[in-house]
Amino acid sequence: MDRIDLLRLFMRIAACGSFTQAADQMGLPRATVSVAMQQLEARLGARLLHRTTRRVSLTRDGEALLERAAALVADMEDIEQGFLPDGGDIVGRLRVDAPSRIARRLISPALPGLLAQHPKLEMDLGSSDRAIDLVQEGVDCALRVGALADSSLVARSLGAFEMVNCASPDYLERYGAPAGPQDLDGHVAVDYVSPASGRRAAWEWREGGETRSRKLRSRVGADNAETYIACALAGLGLIQVPRYDVDEHLRSGALVALMPSARPEPMPVHLVYPSRRHLSRRVQAFLAWLEALLAPHAR
Repeated sequence: MDRIDLLRLFMRIAACGSFTQAADQMGLPRATVSVAMQQLEARLGARLLHRTTRRVSLTRDGEALLERAAALVADMEDIEQGFLPDGGDIVGRLRVDAPSRIARRLISPALPGLLAQHPKLEMDLGSSDRAIDLVQEGVDCALRVGALADSSLVARSLGAFEMVNCASPDYLERYGAPAGPQDLDGHVAVDYVSPASGRRAAWEWREGGETRSRKLRSRVGADNAETYIACALAGLGLIQVPRYDVDEHLRSGALVALMPSARPEPMPVHLVYPSRRHLSRRVQAFLAWLEALLAPHAR
C-alpha cells in the first residue's frame, strides 16, 4: 500500500473502531489490515491505536493524525479528480443506502441502466428504514425521506413525495369513508412507528396553510413501509403514505384514496453524504441518475 492508502485504511479503522469491520468494508483480509497498521505506526514512530479484544480506539497520537489525515486524503483525491477528463470512465465501488421500499421498487429495477452507462462502476446497495451512520458503516451516500435530523452531513434536495390518505375497500365497507378530518373519530389507523425513536406518528393534514395533527385509535403499528402498506391492504386501518408507494394498489382498487383536500405536507427527499470539498465522480454520477429516476415521483 502507498502512504495515502495507509491513511485511508487508518481513517476507516478509526470510524469503525474495528479491524474486522474496516477490512470487510475495504475488501481486504483482516491480516492485511493489521500488518498495514503496524507498518504505518513503524513509519511514523508512534502508537496510533489501542487494541483490545472488543474494540480499537485512537491514542492521543492517533487522534492528532486523524485530523491531518482527513485533510491529506481529501487533498489527494482533489488532485486526482482534477486531472481526470470529464468524459473519462467512472471506476470503483459505490456504497449507497436507501429506504427498503424505494430500493426494491425504484432503484433496483433501474440499476441495469446506470451500470450500462458506467461499465466500470460497481455498487453495494443497502436497504433499511433506519438512519444509518454513513461514516461508521463506510457508506458513500444515503437517500433519506422525511425531515432531516441535524448532522454534519451535506444534504442535496431531490424534491418531495406527494402524500395520499388511503384504506382498503374491506375497511371502508366496515367503517365507511371519512369525508374529512371531522369524520375521523369513528376510524382506526395503522400507526407508523419510527425505527429510530419508536414514536408513533400522528395523523396529519394541511388546513388553512398550517399542518394539523391528531392521534387516531389504532390496534396495529408497523416500523417498516412494506408492512405498513400490507396492514392497510389487510383492512387494518387508514394509512398516510407517499403516492408512488401505492400507485399500483390505487390503480387496481386494492386501496382507495381518501380526503384529497386534507393530505399531509409532501415528504422531502434528500441524498446525504459526508462533508467534502469535492464530491467524488461516483457520487456525482449516482446523484444525477437518481434525480432523473425520482423526478416523475418527487415534485
